[in-house]
Amino acid sequence: MWLLVACLTPCSEAFASEKAFPPFEVHGKQEAPDASAAPRSAGAANATRYFAEGQTALQRGDLDVAGAAFRKVLAIDPNAGAAYANLGVIAMRRTEWDHALNYLQKAEKLEPNMTGVRLNIGLVKFRRGDYFGAIGPLQSVVRDQPDSFQARYLLGLCHLFVERYGDAVAVLQPLWAQASGNFMYLYVLGIAAHNAGQKDLDEKAMNRLVEVGADTPEFHMIVGKAYLNREESQKSIAELEIAEKAAPNMPFLHFGLGTAYLQLQDDQRAEAEFQKEIAVEPDLPDIYEQLGELYLKQERDAEAEKAFQQALQRNPKMPASLFGLARIHQRQEKYQLALKEIDEAVRLAPKSKNVHFVRGRILLKLGRREEAQREMDAAQKMIDVSFEKDREATALKNGVVRNPELATAPQ
Repeated sequence: MWLLVACLTPCSEAFASEKAFPPFEVHGKQEAPDASAAPRSAGAANATRYFAEGQTALQRGDLDVAGAAFRKVLAIDPNAGAAYANLGVIAMRRTEWDHALNYLQKAEKLEPNMTGVRLNIGLVKFRRGDYFGAIGPLQSVVRDQPDSFQARYLLGLCHLFVERYGDAVAVLQPLWAQASGNFMYLYVLGIAAHNAGQKDLDEKAMNRLVEVGADTPEFHMIVGKAYLNREESQKSIAELEIAEKAAPNMPFLHFGLGTAYLQLQDDQRAEAEFQKEIAVEPDLPDIYEQLGELYLKQERDAEAEKAFQQALQRNPKMPASLFGLARIHQRQEKYQLALKEIDEAVRLAPKSKNVHFVRGRILLKLGRREEAQREMDAAQKMIDVSFEKDREATALKNGVVRNPELATAPQ
């Protein structure tokens, strides 16, 4: 099953569809109230009946009826892990991620061997942007079910997003025989291989991507983004413009064009493309962050501040936006406000030398010299340790291409 296709591949079981979150079925006492006990009590019989009713309702998409049935099961048997698991599925279908995680974690405690529960925990954490947190449960599923395409592909994406590029390649490459006909897989593998310095695999994925692609705007956009990740800006623009002619309002298309123009230092055209993306995808936080960084570079502080705040309104866990605000407020000598913002950026991106350096400068202005020196020392140590292979947080590293389409499920 292809999980994260950003509306880019034809697939009947896309990540956001109900089929991605199937109900937990009855396979004996591990996943349902035990119906085999003799003599059979009225309570046990009712729990089994309610569970079956809940499954049937969930399969037909009647979430209210299904939820009521599973809660009746729990009223009879508070240790029915499968009932909690299915309440988690219901919450996932409603995109109520916090509630889903609560139910699924209860199910996991009661039924630790249910791989489907751990897979869904990984899915929920992924959707909440907790990529580090998703790695553990997804790894456990891959360990127990190494042939699970869903778990392995999602695990590879998580490694990619936290910049463990070698790990991403190791997880994704075994899927080649199964998935090398799908250009989204090739695109993801190519990004991982390129950043891991595995040039042969990068070329192999890119060549295969061109080979299998059809002449669709979706394909041309992905090829354009692949060139963009390789910093081949002119080739990227050529492909993205082909996609634009056929589908000018395709999500992420103008984001890619704007990034390509940034690589060419054509800030005016980049800004115009980012504004077009906002018209298409007004709730995409990355576009506001990218605009904020562009404005910050141009010393358009008021516009940069507004853009960073718009990004954080849509996703409060964006360290680059917090970092940008801190720099603006540092420049305006609003040091207490800047410190609050940089502290949160440090929490989200603890390995960024730039964040530690700016925090040290802010502390120095506040007269906190000892703390400031510790931050400066921490920043210098990061520079010394990672001089040859520095890979700090993607959003805080100049020149790294953002790929928000990989983390955005189709609507």
